[in-house]
Amino acid sequence: MSRSSLRGRLLWLILGVLALVLVPLAIYSLRRTTNEVNELSDGRLAQSARTLQTLISQIGLPALQRHNVEAGVVVPITARSTQELVLHGHTYESEVGFQVFDRDHRPLLVTGNLTAMPPPDTAQPGFRNLRYGNYRWRLFTLPPTADGVVVRAAERYDSRRDIRTALWIEHGLPPLIALPVLALLVGWAVRRGLRPLDALAEKLAARKPGSRDTLEVADAPRELEPVLAALNSQFTQLEEALERERRFSADVAHELRTPLASTMINLENAEASRDTREADVALAGARESLAALARRVEQLLSLARLEASSRAEQYADIDLLAVARTVIEELSPLIGDSDVELDVALADGALIVRGHEVALAALLRNLLENALRHVPLGGQVKLDIQREHDQAVIDVIDNGEGIPPERRAAVFARFHREAGGRGDGYGLGLSIVQRAAQLHDATIELLDSPYGRGLRVCVRLPLSDQRG
Repeated sequence: MSRSSLRGRLLWLILGVLALVLVPLAIYSLRRTTNEVNELSDGRLAQSARTLQTLISQIGLPALQRHNVEAGVVVPITARSTQELVLHGHTYESEVGFQVFDRDHRPLLVTGNLTAMPPPDTAQPGFRNLRYGNYRWRLFTLPPTADGVVVRAAERYDSRRDIRTALWIEHGLPPLIALPVLALLVGWAVRRGLRPLDALAEKLAARKPGSRDTLEVADAPRELEPVLAALNSQFTQLEEALERERRFSADVAHELRTPLASTMINLENAEASRDTREADVALAGARESLAALARRVEQLLSLARLEASSRAEQYADIDLLAVARTVIEELSPLIGDSDVELDVALADGALIVRGHEVALAALLRNLLENALRHVPLGGQVKLDIQREHDQAVIDVIDNGEGIPPERRAAVFARFHREAGGRGDGYGLGLSIVQRAAQLHDATIELLDSPYGRGLRVCVRLPLSDQRG
């Protein structure tokens, strides 16, 4: 089953609501009008009977009886013998009539169309329906007067039926005609109202990949503005992510080319050399190049994990001091081989931060590795983690060459390397530190070392609500 379009859904919903409102309203109006017409007709019938009764009471029963002897009781109602009212094909006079009886149910005065109608039951005055001849009649009988005169007025249901039919046509035909017209007009209105969506679809279809232009729709309604804002925000984030990935891929390709080429050259030299000592030296160089390659790939993977950690991992309460002890233990072989003095000062108890353990470990590991790599043999590195109010402060201090203040902002760029480093640095360490800090809403400062030379890296992280 195919899904309906938004335009079709709106059209049917609007027409359904209109029909749901108009049809019951028309039925209610028709019934109410019909009842009012019936009440009006009954009132007219009763008024006719009372008027006739008043006239007879003024004439008097003896005078009416003398008239019956002289002229007869039947009041003729035929188009040939009287000037009967005929309008629009209806003989209205033949549709109404009256009867007047005395105390003994003898007719005193009767219209010609009711001569054969039986006399009324005086015990049941008021309204009643009667089948007489080929028609259905509505009768109204007055109670007998003091003289015993009974007056009954009658009306055929033809006129009421004609009025009811006219009401059905009047109330039913307009909706039947109006609904198709409304469907066309509503369809046009819906199409016109959804033009901004069509314009948005055209803009999206025409948008070129990589475009940084803001998506705009002329005369966009207020309801579409949040959609446009969200789309523009998503486009910006997507383009930034794609740009980072393109730059990262290019940098990775560039950085991996050197150790791979070095490995291949050493292997080729070892293969071509006939001297065992030269072959061993070439193989050792190839091994070092592969080790460098493995280290570089590991750092690139660390960057990739940090990029995905904010989406894939759950935040948790982490003891920063426990992470620091784990990192120090992990780096102990490197510290032992570096001929560098490492001074560690950790706060008492625990420092609980809300974040990612992998990212925090990467932050501490890279800070220590950078410091160890940039101090001379016999140099000094200090790791100090303390609490200051509602923050955890990480200080990594060395007495190496340091970084001039004008170049400190550039060292966070990927693959940026400062001269004077000892060992195989790849320019990724501080970039990893910066990304890990961003994940934890932390700040990083590069300051002068208190040793007189070197660098001090200060990272401030907000503590969790839990306190150790």
